[in-house]
Amino acid sequence: MIIRLTAGLRPLLALSLAALLAACSSSPSSTLGELPRTPQASIDQLLQQANEAKPEQAASLRLAAADQAYQQKDLGRAAQILEQVPVATLKPAQQVFAGTLSAELALARGKPKSALQALDQPGMQRLAELPVEQQVRTQLVRAQALEADGQTLAAARERVFIAPLLSGEAATRNHESIWSLVSSLPADQLQAGGDADLAGWLQLASAVKSAGTLQQQQAAIDTWSQQNPQHPAAAQLPAPLTKLKELASQPLTKIALLLPQDGQLASVARALRDGFMAAHFQAQQAGQNPPSIEVFDSSRLASMDDFYRQAQAAGIQLVVGPLEKNLVKQLSDREQLPITTLALNYSDAGREGPPQLFQFGLAAEDEAREVSRRAWDDGMRRAVALVPRGEWGDRVLEAFRQSWQAKGGSLIAAEHVDQPVELAQQIADLFQLRQSEARAKRIQSVLGTQVAAQPARRQDIDFIFLAATPQQAQQIKPTLAFQYAGDVPVYATSHLFTGGSNPSQYQDLDGIRFCETPWLLDANDPLRQQVAAQWPQAAGSLGRLYAMGVDAYRLAPRLTELKALPESRVDGLSGSLSVNANQRVERQLPWAEFRDGAVQRLPVSSGF
Repeated sequence: MIIRLTAGLRPLLALSLAALLAACSSSPSSTLGELPRTPQASIDQLLQQANEAKPEQAASLRLAAADQAYQQKDLGRAAQILEQVPVATLKPAQQVFAGTLSAELALARGKPKSALQALDQPGMQRLAELPVEQQVRTQLVRAQALEADGQTLAAARERVFIAPLLSGEAATRNHESIWSLVSSLPADQLQAGGDADLAGWLQLASAVKSAGTLQQQQAAIDTWSQQNPQHPAAAQLPAPLTKLKELASQPLTKIALLLPQDGQLASVARALRDGFMAAHFQAQQAGQNPPSIEVFDSSRLASMDDFYRQAQAAGIQLVVGPLEKNLVKQLSDREQLPITTLALNYSDAGREGPPQLFQFGLAAEDEAREVSRRAWDDGMRRAVALVPRGEWGDRVLEAFRQSWQAKGGSLIAAEHVDQPVELAQQIADLFQLRQSEARAKRIQSVLGTQVAAQPARRQDIDFIFLAATPQQAQQIKPTLAFQYAGDVPVYATSHLFTGGSNPSQYQDLDGIRFCETPWLLDANDPLRQQVAAQWPQAAGSLGRLYAMGVDAYRLAPRLTELKALPESRVDGLSGSLSVNANQRVERQLPWAEFRDGAVQRLPVSSGF
């Protein structure tokens, strides 16, 4: 069939052809723009050329110069050059490049939120049209920024998305990073959903976390691999999980529990022992094949050498204890120990003990570091501190100071509280209320008349770090309100909480946030319920010791794993547990807040 065009249709066809030609001239590549090319010139030469070029080419040259400065680790110059580029007017490809570079610079300065803002460019919508190398660079810095910002799950999701674009060593590094991220997530964030690959990673992490012993972990990994044969982690098991196979081949069959049965620490030892044995019986009831336990009395030892000889003769593979600080110090002074030992106390800080010695306790310093972490994650940056007078308060304050300043926080002032009569003056000093009152008096003197002036506190304080007993805390919070500082957030250690549920007891602590053991915050935990039914005192502040006993049992078979795999954690009842470079067990704790005399558990912060 032949179509004949009438004269009336020819102008319409001409218009259509013109529109088509216009569309061709405005092809996707021309609207996308081009990435800056790798230059052969120096930074100075590029900048000179930019000064003589047309705007679009000048922007491209400056971007290339800024990137070259960044690659040479001259961050200041890179940022200075980048500031001269009008990012908002750039085509999408250049916007992506500029945003990526800006994010890399922000991340290098420790500002992940600024990095994420830099990546929020309109041009990012066309990232998939750019070369793979640019896609990888942009998505990688986004993943790093999310991780640095505490958005662990989002960072893992980004890396899973990047994975198909990578090869060789870069693919291997990304693969290991995905496992590092998902394995650090708390159990309640390991719910599978969305992308199939990410769901598989989360299921694997959940399977490993929920298994109690190394053998159970290995069985869980094998089962997961059989169920997910096409998953990247099944094809290439992450290095830490490969290491687990080696460790699982050396089962723990006999433990010595070394605790004092007499003396000042006997009651503490009983709570630890009862928690330890409760965990052992729970493992038996669950059908596990737990190690046998032999109990030794450290209060009747002639020497630690005699004890180790006895333990070796009895076939002991691991010692849990001693509790006494002087004995722990003795062990930390040695170069070697005949048997791996999990001491239930700490030697002097900073001391590096023998490779067979691990140390675990309810250290207040852990809680001071936990306050630092949570307050920082909540956006706080400037702190003052209230701690008890004495050696304990000094240690807690120093731990907080070091952790807080390492993050970039500012500790403006600190007061050591002791006598209640001094408290009002100390809080007034922290908030510079006396200076405010003095200014009001000077104004009255100048004007020669009475001035209605309410004292004003300093406004550069974001929060108060508080380490105090329940009695001290009940005096401090009302005094803050009296001294015009009742609206300042308070972050506290667990020492102000006794574990009771009497609303009148905590009415004066309203609004205080504090870290606490899962044992005292989760009354529905089955093991806690069993223990508290037999020993009612375990529901109160003594419960922290029962929790430590339970966790000592749970740590025992996994010390080698925690040492070999520093990113591994044990979700315990005294906290989320890991082992640091000095082989000390460190705890991360959940958070709660006093509200109308009741304790309300807080959601996990993004940085956990």
